[in-house]
Amino acid sequence: MKEMNRLELKISGVPEHFNLAWNLTIENDTFKKVGIDLKWQSVPEGSGRISQMLRNGETDIAIILTESIIKDMACNGIHSKIIQQYVQSPLIWGIHVSGNSSIDSIDELENKRIAISRFGSGSHLMSLIFAKSKGWDISKMEFVIVNTLDGAIDALSNAKADYFMWERFMTKPIVDQGIFKRIGDCPTPWPCFVIVARNQIIQNYSNEIDKILDIINHTTRCFKQNLNIDLQISQRFNLKINDVQDWLTLTEWSQSKLDMKTFQKIQDQLFDLNQIENKNNFEKVTYQ
Repeated sequence: MKEMNRLELKISGVPEHFNLAWNLTIENDTFKKVGIDLKWQSVPEGSGRISQMLRNGETDIAIILTESIIKDMACNGIHSKIIQQYVQSPLIWGIHVSGNSSIDSIDELENKRIAISRFGSGSHLMSLIFAKSKGWDISKMEFVIVNTLDGAIDALSNAKADYFMWERFMTKPIVDQGIFKRIGDCPTPWPCFVIVARNQIIQNYSNEIDKILDIINHTTRCFKQNLNIDLQISQRFNLKINDVQDWLTLTEWSQSKLDMKTFQKIQDQLFDLNQIENKNNFEKVTYQ
């Protein structure tokens, strides 16, 4: 029997436990059963790079940090739309120094060099939000671009930068090995991940977008009830089972649209941090 013609779409996200719901659903051919061949692209460089991929048409759909895509579209035009929230709970950013560092308190980080994956990334924007919350002068912050988590390990280990912010559970094995020392946490003050699609894809394939949402929303609604899901995450991402269980307790997926109040809160924060000069209209950047 001839295989049915399927629409091929590229979807991108960070190679982290948050996106296992997508990985498993794609591996189980669930999208193919409704005529969609969804191709997953892992992007270890993070949300700054994913924003660039959306702008350049290198990906069709993305799972991306909420603040990163709102900033990107305020600075680079409305190339995409936020379809819905993906993770409702905050991302808990661990604040890390080298395992050999004499720094033991976050109060010692003022005017220190901070490693970021790239400008516009979550590691960049959250470092500004963290510094602002401490009352520091953000105009004096010195950034060191490291691209990936491996780049941050090199930068901190070789004294090219002094501290680095990244999702605390993904860095836990590095902390356990003594490569990093975590001296604090900084949760995002809003839902952390959203699903985004390029405007052209939404215009041409809105029915398929709705099918994708139906499937992933069903998957995330039941995700924590999956048999041995903690073991699967532990094995796939090299995390200790008790850390995975802690993460699952703290993490809530979403099946809802991003609301205007949250959007405005994030955009106002970015404006106050001098990260954007103009504000977008909520209706223009969200999928209605």
